Parts: sequence; C-alpha cells; structure tokens
Amino acid sequence: MTEIEIEYCVPCGFLDRAETIQHAVLQQFGERVDRVSLVTGDHGVLTVAVDDEIVWDKADDEYDVDEITRRVRSAL
Repeated sequence: MTEIEIEYCVPCGFLDRAETIQHAVLQQFGERVDRVSLVTGDHGVLTVAVDDEIVWDKADDEYDVDEITRRVRSAL
C-alpha cells in the first residue's frame, strides 16, 4: 500500500496546515493508504509526498487543500 509524508516547517508554524492536509487525505483515502506521516522540517518547507515522490510543494504551488487531495488521488 501507499505511504504519504507531509513535511512542514516547525519554526514557521505550519503544523496547523500540515494537520489540515493530513485530515483531508485520511478522510478521503484512509482505506487506501498505509500511513500519512507528519515530518518536522525547517526553512519554510511544506511538501506532500506519495511514496517518496513529491506531489505538492508550497515553494511552487498555492496552498489549496482541494488541489493537494486531487494530486494525491492522481498519485494513488
């Protein structure tokens, strides 16, 4: 099965956003994934990876939970 990793910047206070993404992903795909992990980071990071492949990155994309879940769905 699939593993999803959400890396977020602790000093930036992105925990709330990471938890929102995690909740949305688990709500929509909970039965299809093995794990949705929160990983601490720094330097402004906020990324979502499906099986080690980054599908969304705050550095390149606007924060939109619906878009993030669409990308996760495509990667599944």
